[in-house]
Amino acid sequence: MIFQEFSHELLKAKNRIVMAPMTRSRTSQPGDVPNEMMASYYKQRANAGLIVTEGAPISAVGRGYSMTPGIYTQDHIDGWKKVTQAIHEEGGKVFIQLWHVGRRSHSTISGQQPFSSSVIKVPDQVFGPLSEGGFGMIETEQPKAMTQQDIDNTIADFVQAAKNAIDAGFDGIEIHAAHGYLFDTFMHLESNQRDDQYGGSQENRMRFLLDTLKAVADEICSDKVAVRVSPHVIEGFAEEDPEIVEVILKALAKMAAMNLAYVHFSENISRYVEVPESFRQQVREVYPNPIMVAGKLTKQTAQELVDKKYVDLVAFGTPYVTNPDLVERFKNDWPLTEFDADARLTLYGGSEEGYIDYPAYQA
Repeated sequence: MIFQEFSHELLKAKNRIVMAPMTRSRTSQPGDVPNEMMASYYKQRANAGLIVTEGAPISAVGRGYSMTPGIYTQDHIDGWKKVTQAIHEEGGKVFIQLWHVGRRSHSTISGQQPFSSSVIKVPDQVFGPLSEGGFGMIETEQPKAMTQQDIDNTIADFVQAAKNAIDAGFDGIEIHAAHGYLFDTFMHLESNQRDDQYGGSQENRMRFLLDTLKAVADEICSDKVAVRVSPHVIEGFAEEDPEIVEVILKALAKMAAMNLAYVHFSENISRYVEVPESFRQQVREVYPNPIMVAGKLTKQTAQELVDKKYVDLVAFGTPYVTNPDLVERFKNDWPLTEFDADARLTLYGGSEEGYIDYPAYQA
């Protein structure tokens, strides 16, 4: 069933297998511009029913990792056009993931003090410039609490980035609201100590994300807008949040009326708790539109989720790094090239090696 076409009034795909977003840091410098090498990488993997690109910062201040491709300058738009054209030539479909990392950054990367819901920092590292030269993992900086003007500006940045994405030829956009990034810090109790309309109650803590989704959907049409959340992932936080599942379920109930292309759940990465089956049932009760799940899935576990009708689309991340022809390998039960220690060494940054030199399977 995962190989069959997915057809819904809000989203259509040639199969239910999705290439999940993964940071690869292969842009051209200066300017963090998408390039021909990136176009080749995505073209090789256009067998997926849908590709969701690596996160693209919506602005300089939204950037938290060096050498990631932006979507806020004309050079970015022109660079991404090479990517979307390459994917469409292979009959593929692609959404760009729009990214604001919030407090998971440093001023040497973003050019100014990072933003967050409140002035709270946790131990964390991101990929940025090293004092001795080159790039590597650096400790994040203490953030500043966003003002109302900062929030208004950020919503406007997301709207503009979405317009830029459509200009670049994308089929839609996915807003990254997971993994301890900007929207996630507003929704979590630990990181949100605000006393304005964006803090305190659960409804207030989800307001920033919902307002942004509505603004973007009003601009480019709701069936071109998706969102990623991670209520069972603790990455970017000190402790598990006792309310985050309830917050996400309430937010989903409000999103249902927006008629988004899909909601994407990121699971089983970094620090996480297991997702109970009862949660999947609760999600289906409140959210009738397309649902995607990513997180260490196998062909078998993905098929089980689809068979139980808990999800409509199944996303694979690292298997797509080393298996550009992943759909055909799954379909024919061909062995997968393992994502091993050598693959990890070339995951972030580098050249064509470990990026576009993985071959298709030779029977």
